[in-house]
Amino acid sequence: MTPVSAKDVTIGIDIGTTSVKAVVADEDGRVLARSRIPHQMRVPAADRLEHDADEAWRRGPLIALTELGRPDATAVAVTAMVPSLAAVDAAGRPVTPGLLYGDARGRSADAAPTSVLSGETVEFLRWTAVHAPDAHGYWPAVAVANHQLAGEAVIDTATASTCYPLYDGTGWDDAVCADCGTTPDRLPRVETTGQAVGQVRDGAALLAAGAVDALCEQFVAGADAVGDVLVLCGTTLIVWITIPAYREVPGLWTLPHTTAGRCLIGGPSNAGGLFLGWVERLVEASGGRPDPGRIPVWAPYLRGERVPYHDPDRRGVLAGLDLTHDGAALRRAAYEASGFVVRQIIERSGAAASRIVATGGGTRVDGWMRALADATGLPVHVSAVPEGAALGAAFVARMAAGLESQLGDAARWAATERVVEPDPMWADAAAHRYGRFLELAEGT
Repeated sequence: MTPVSAKDVTIGIDIGTTSVKAVVADEDGRVLARSRIPHQMRVPAADRLEHDADEAWRRGPLIALTELGRPDATAVAVTAMVPSLAAVDAAGRPVTPGLLYGDARGRSADAAPTSVLSGETVEFLRWTAVHAPDAHGYWPAVAVANHQLAGEAVIDTATASTCYPLYDGTGWDDAVCADCGTTPDRLPRVETTGQAVGQVRDGAALLAAGAVDALCEQFVAGADAVGDVLVLCGTTLIVWITIPAYREVPGLWTLPHTTAGRCLIGGPSNAGGLFLGWVERLVEASGGRPDPGRIPVWAPYLRGERVPYHDPDRRGVLAGLDLTHDGAALRRAAYEASGFVVRQIIERSGAAASRIVATGGGTRVDGWMRALADATGLPVHVSAVPEGAALGAAFVARMAAGLESQLGDAARWAATERVVEPDPMWADAAAHRYGRFLELAEGT
């Protein structure tokens, strides 16, 4: 086979909650190489979530890039979860914990955030500026990575927009910065997604301004038709239903779709890999085949819940447990709970859902995909590339290199590995348990 030339390939790097994923993609979206660098997710208290930012944000992306072995690639783009923030020294090395979404240090004294413009970054900055007042800068994960890769402390407009009101759409707000005890010059530069912003050290590749991880997933998922439900199966479970026009539903978020005139409704939930990984650690020694009619019911709120309840103090419940249940039943109950959250968001949206498009690392877990189909009654189209955010970032990198002209063209990279249909026996049993799930979720 003739090797794909450098002019045909770009690299996407995704800083996730539990690992850095990176892929090399050609012009058709085929993954030619991939790397995964695990890092620790630290939970020092029930209401805290953080990274060793030096390990996860600075060293991890560089190691991932090196492992790919393509220093001749045309361009590189970095994406990451939002919000995040750490203080850095003059060399760009983090000197405080890397604060992550949902951490109590991002919560204002007024109330829990209920909109996509949560204000968490403002509170992260306030806390970090107090604990590192002499820091050179206060940077999100993407800025730390971009500085390490190319000497450029830069973030994209999509990431910056999640920092509102710290970022007002045109720049960092002087008054908000002053209220947090800092100045705008200590925050990263902001550039448009897909813009060339520098050159990767020790190579010829351009550095592109990336985008938020969930957006990068969306670019290449192909969940663009009205009624498509994009489910991002990562540490956070994110559900977006494509609808034909903007409308608001209490508890849910509504955002523009990349397809003109359409919108996405839904939002993030804590019932993803964060919850499922915890359950798996409890039952990892258990196998067996559970009885479809004898599964307990989880309310999966170990760290509170985001959409639709916006309640950081909510906690988990396991109902209906008895001595006949084993680890396999608890595992299945956890997968179903994640599926029930998806179903609840779909029902609250009022949208007529036709199928689920699943992407993210969780798509490798067959039990999760089967329970997602059974719990919602919808076919699950599993994306061929689980590293969807990294793949989307690789497409963004092509824009910086002048190889693409619009983000909407990334849909041609969408590919389905398999379709998981609901199993009637399991789906019927799960439908009965869904009612109990709603009772637990609503506290009735």
